[in-house]
Amino acid sequence: MDEEYDVIVLGTGLTECILSGLLSVEGKKVLHMDRNDYYGGDSASLNLTQLYRQFRPDQAAPAELGRDRDYAVDLVPKFIIASGELTKILVHTDVTRYLEFKQIAGSFVYRDGKISKVPSTEMEAVKSPLMGLFEKRRAKKFFEFLQGWRDDDPATHQGLNLDNDSMKTVYEKFGLEPGTQDFIGHAMALYLDDDYITKPARPTYDRIILYTSSMARYGKSPYIYPLYGLGELPQSFARLSAIYGGTYMLDKSIDKIVTNSDGKFVGVTSGGETVKAKQVIGDPSYFSGSDDGKVRVLEEGKVVRAICLLKHPIPGTDDSDSCQIIIPQNQVNRRNDIYVAMVSSTHNVCAKDIYVAIVSTIVETDKPELEIRPGLALLGPIYDKFVSITPIYTPTSSGKEDNVFITRSYDATSHFETVVEDVQDVWKRVTGTDLVLKKREVEVQE
Repeated sequence: MDEEYDVIVLGTGLTECILSGLLSVEGKKVLHMDRNDYYGGDSASLNLTQLYRQFRPDQAAPAELGRDRDYAVDLVPKFIIASGELTKILVHTDVTRYLEFKQIAGSFVYRDGKISKVPSTEMEAVKSPLMGLFEKRRAKKFFEFLQGWRDDDPATHQGLNLDNDSMKTVYEKFGLEPGTQDFIGHAMALYLDDDYITKPARPTYDRIILYTSSMARYGKSPYIYPLYGLGELPQSFARLSAIYGGTYMLDKSIDKIVTNSDGKFVGVTSGGETVKAKQVIGDPSYFSGSDDGKVRVLEEGKVVRAICLLKHPIPGTDDSDSCQIIIPQNQVNRRNDIYVAMVSSTHNVCAKDIYVAIVSTIVETDKPELEIRPGLALLGPIYDKFVSITPIYTPTSSGKEDNVFITRSYDATSHFETVVEDVQDVWKRVTGTDLVLKKREVEVQE
């Protein structure tokens, strides 16, 4: 391993694979390594054997669940927002040609002990049990205000300033009830908690417009999802990197991150050989064991996730083959929302007549599994479940001093927008420039 690379990337999670793909397109010489023998790292999709091996090493997968190869169960549940940033990257890099997407059938919100569909059309809004008649009128005015807002036309502002006024002020202006604020803030703007209410309204406005424009693209819900699971995403960016000369090595132990006397990164040792590079990018798990304090656990700490195998769709979702259900925190006296994501055999991620539901939230107590009970209770009988509790790591420095650039752990959000924010952040730290998506000049022969 005498040759030197521009960048070594450790871990094949989605964040790392997007970065290695984009850096390869830019002409950087990239070596990508992973200690696992599969792509995706923490964001992998596992077949049945891998799933049981990961959570119950001493138990074989039950034969009645069907064939191994019919399964691609996500470790971290997230959906893609149709008009979101990840979609833009997929389209710009042309990675979409390796992927097929299917729509998620419905988005639901939990209120007063039952689940209701988040309205996707005016008709649904009129019929929705989420609001009474007068509240529907107020909500209609609120949405018309958002859709009609033009920065350069004060006539559309109704005396509000999105950059100065808090979201609380905006809600109050339209007289929206707490329950309506709840479903707008959590099921549409997709905030995990209520901190956003006291902050300027602009980010919430942006999030709601993103949600409604994504909804308008396909109807039923604002989410799309790749056939064969989320593990297809990192693999597709790995292909992009390979086309542009990137080198991949799976199943490689990372024995040591090598630095010089100034503490600057010089290479990675694996199996007694050291390969050199100018920079290293890696997911936090490759640095969390070291005592040099390169990563820390975020204040919100840990995410608890339960992967549940069901033999029926989730009750109350109109027999949807896929859905998202959001349980706003104050409905269950919590600080953070609980998310339920469900996919099925129509997405080629499990055998026919099996449904995979993943319930997740940010841990607030020392009994994480009890915290997701409200989500589990919505699922009906559970055939089997696998619970994990994972810390959320973040880097402690920018990496510019030592050329060690660390990505963030996957958070509890139900979509990929924060993953793309991390990609943009790391890109800027590594290259010194903002990530601008350029159309690829040439069509490289595969």
